[in-house]
Amino acid sequence: MAGERVLDSLKMYRKRYGKGDKAGRSRLLDEFCQQTGYHRKYAIALLGKAADTPVPVPGAPCRRRGATYSAGAVRVLAAVWKEAGYPWSERLKALLPQWLPWARGRLPELTPNVEAQLVKMSPRQMDRRLQKHKRRLKGRLYGRTKPGTLLKHNIPVKTDPWDVHEPGYVEIDLVSHSGPHASGEFIYSLNLTDIHTGWNETRAIMGKSEQRVVDALEDIRRTLPFPLKAIDSDNGSEFINHHLYRYCKKHHIQFTRSRPYKKDDNAHIEQKNWTHVRKLVGWDRYDTPAHLQALQALYRGPWSAMMNLYQPCVKLKEKVRHGSRVTRRYDRAQTPGGCGNVSATTPL
Repeated sequence: MAGERVLDSLKMYRKRYGKGDKAGRSRLLDEFCQQTGYHRKYAIALLGKAADTPVPVPGAPCRRRGATYSAGAVRVLAAVWKEAGYPWSERLKALLPQWLPWARGRLPELTPNVEAQLVKMSPRQMDRRLQKHKRRLKGRLYGRTKPGTLLKHNIPVKTDPWDVHEPGYVEIDLVSHSGPHASGEFIYSLNLTDIHTGWNETRAIMGKSEQRVVDALEDIRRTLPFPLKAIDSDNGSEFINHHLYRYCKKHHIQFTRSRPYKKDDNAHIEQKNWTHVRKLVGWDRYDTPAHLQALQALYRGPWSAMMNLYQPCVKLKEKVRHGSRVTRRYDRAQTPGGCGNVSATTPL
């Protein structure tokens, strides 16, 4: 009998709720929640149903819809997402049909049923299904260097654009080779590029200790075909420390740093990180002495020669604005070794 009275009362509320306007429904919800103690969202779900819908039994298990996309479909999606270079969901949805032939020959989980699920999956669902993988990869994709706090008052911040007409003024950065996780010790690439000539040098180091960074920079300084006059780095603790500060003082090298969280301040080296390191080494993990020896031999030998002596680059000479139109004029294409004041055969 009590259940019938509850159902009759609920029928009455449902009828009033269905006929009321927005303000009336809001007042009815307040009254219904006050009498029942239900959460407002649950009350909306109850009153929005047909008048003769049975009352839910308290404590009864909820009927939940089964998973639309299987675990195998999510694994195949994650594999395609990784091989395609981690595109965002809208691009992943568009390129998925072109990648399915590649997946058919390599992923045994890609059955016709799984393939039908993938084709039907929306970009929003792709974001949800890949959320766990994105959290795991976030540190690798977006960096993990914590800014240092030492000596910041002694190392000036460089805010003006580079205006140099001779080699020796460089930007430096570290590139991580940790793979999908940052546990343990792994290899970094210390990358250096000259602003005037575009000359680039890279060294591999195990870990990013302050002394190893200084040793690698000293090795690069002795290899450069011009005197090292100034370095500009980001605010990572591997650069903002007493070791590098004393080293620059000893060798009369100007030391500046970029603004925190402003990657555009180091646009030259950020570009070289991609063209001279990532395109060569990729995103895999390297953490053994054999890896270190192989990378070091590559950086010091054929890779440096090819990128500095056989790969021409084009420098922007001037940029003129005419109203909303910008005209850019470029210098002739030449290799870093072909620029003036550089002698590629007589390193210091």
